[in-house]
Amino acid sequence: MVDLNFFKREGPFTLSELADRTGAFVHDESCKDFVIEDVAPLDCANDKQISFLDNVKYKQDFAETKAGACIISADMLPFAPKECRILLSNYPYKTYALVAQAFYPEEYPVSEIHDSAIIHETAVIEKGCVIGAGVVIGPHVKIGQGSWVEANAVIDTHVQIGEKCRIGLNASVSHAVLGDSVRLYPGVRVGQDGFGFAMDPSGHVKVPQLGRVIIEDHVEVGANTTIDRGSGPDTVIGQGTWIDNLVQIGHNVKVGRGCVIIAQAGIAGSTVLGDYVVIAAQVGVAGHLFVGSGARVGAQSGVMRDIEGGAEYLGTPAVPAKQFMRQVAYLGKLVKENKGAKQDG
Repeated sequence: MVDLNFFKREGPFTLSELADRTGAFVHDESCKDFVIEDVAPLDCANDKQISFLDNVKYKQDFAETKAGACIISADMLPFAPKECRILLSNYPYKTYALVAQAFYPEEYPVSEIHDSAIIHETAVIEKGCVIGAGVVIGPHVKIGQGSWVEANAVIDTHVQIGEKCRIGLNASVSHAVLGDSVRLYPGVRVGQDGFGFAMDPSGHVKVPQLGRVIIEDHVEVGANTTIDRGSGPDTVIGQGTWIDNLVQIGHNVKVGRGCVIIAQAGIAGSTVLGDYVVIAAQVGVAGHLFVGSGARVGAQSGVMRDIEGGAEYLGTPAVPAKQFMRQVAYLGKLVKENKGAKQDG
């Protein structure tokens, strides 16, 4: 159940109102005026709440749910309880997300600049912005209309932040240009020196990092993720990309549009990711590589050479998923045969 100490609930909404908001369809028009008060999981929802089914492994929970309504795809209709009203969607989880947003819209504080914020006189802050306690904003910074810089964040010299961005608690941004509707979660570090140095037995020599970080519109960057600025070329994060917590993006990396990079992954310097690439948790991608558009790299894999788009890869070194599975099966067979040979001997 949602703890209303932490979240403010809107509504209630009728099924037809939720359908209009999400593009779903009320399966039985006679139910269109049924009132929904909240969202809840299948196994604990009551008759005033709406839930969803997006994975066939939970069809038994769906069959037994007490939810007043449920969001499903058409192929799940045979499992629907008679008492449950249905919203039909081709993408039930996305529809549920939009329904949940209707009940729990993101709260936004009233526009203000806190008295303890330190803002350089040359900085430009457009109307409707929120600047939290202890924020430091350097010379010639530009922050677009309706953006929110949370407490103790630091925005360094000449950084540009677009409209309706949100910079999280204790984040820092330098040498960067951010588009519109960018969200940096607490503790994010953007624009620090890349890991660039010339190795030498007498002592390593630092290579000046002279590029920027460009973050395009509608990008989200999870807590404590770091994105290094380029060494000359810019580091670029493409439009609509979502990056999880604790990810490392090296200098000169180019990330395409709509990519998903999951927790504890690391992308080494000068690597290029095409559009809609998925990098799962704890994946390591070596430097100066190309990952084709639509590639999906499974958790804990190691990418050591260029890989083509539109396919799934597993293992270290990462290989196509079917090849990886054959390797695992063959290794298991060898172990079994070796064990049998020892027993026979």
